[in-house]
Amino acid sequence: MADTDLNTRFLPARWRHDLDLYLAERAAGMNGYILARQRLASVAHLQSLSDYDLSRMGLRRADIPAFVFEDILPD
Repeated sequence: MADTDLNTRFLPARWRHDLDLYLAERAAGMNGYILARQRLASVAHLQSLSDYDLSRMGLRRADIPAFVFEDILPD
């Protein structure tokens, strides 16, 4: 996660939507942009995996935000 040069406005629309919705639901009172920016490399890496690879990890694409933020925004 050392690469913080990614910017949320350049994410594909579906990724942005899923990430924004997740942060709006669980990060009330936090700066969602700062949280997201720090973890975009992880989101991008997971989004680059095939559906098969994600399923082997027990994930669906919709699960990626929760997986990336599970340590600071538990359900």
